[in-house]
Amino acid sequence: MIGVIDTEGDCAEWTFPAEPGSVRSARHAVRDALDCWGLHPAVGDTTVLLVSELVTNSLQYASGPIGVRLERLRPRAESNGSGELTGDFATDLRLAAVRPPVAPGLLVEVSDPLPDPPTERSAGPDDEGGRGLQLVACSARRWGTRRGKSGKTVWFELALPG
Repeated sequence: MIGVIDTEGDCAEWTFPAEPGSVRSARHAVRDALDCWGLHPAVGDTTVLLVSELVTNSLQYASGPIGVRLERLRPRAESNGSGELTGDFATDLRLAAVRPPVAPGLLVEVSDPLPDPPTERSAGPDDEGGRGLQLVACSARRWGTRRGKSGKTVWFELALPG
C-alpha cells in the first residue's frame, strides 16, 4: 500500500502501487473497513469481490497508482420541496449527483491513471477474464465511469440493508 488517505467516519480511502500484491492488499483493506463499519457480511463479500475485479483490471491496463475509496451513503430525510426540479437540465443533473440517496448505500470507487474508460465484453465459457464489469453491472444498483484530471474512476453503488 502506498498510503492510507482516510479511514475516518463514513469514508475510507487508500492508494496502492500497480503491482500484483495490491489486489490482495485492497481486498484486506476494504474488508477491514467494512467490518469496522459493522456492515452485513454479504455486502462485504460482494464489495470485496467487485473491488478485486476492478483493481485487477487497473493492474492489467494501467501502470500508475490505483486508488480505492469507500463511502457509506446515508439516506436523506424527505422534506417538502426536496425533490423539486429547477427546470434547468444541467442544474437538475448536478443537484441529483450531489444529493444524498433516499436509501442507504455504499459507494465504491477505483481510480487509475489511464484515461480510457473500460469496455464490457462478453466472456466465453473458457475465457479466464472478461467478467469483471459484468459482475459490477449485475451486482450494483448503479455504476459508471468518469474521467478525472489524471485518469479515470470506475464507481459502483451497492444497496445496504436498513
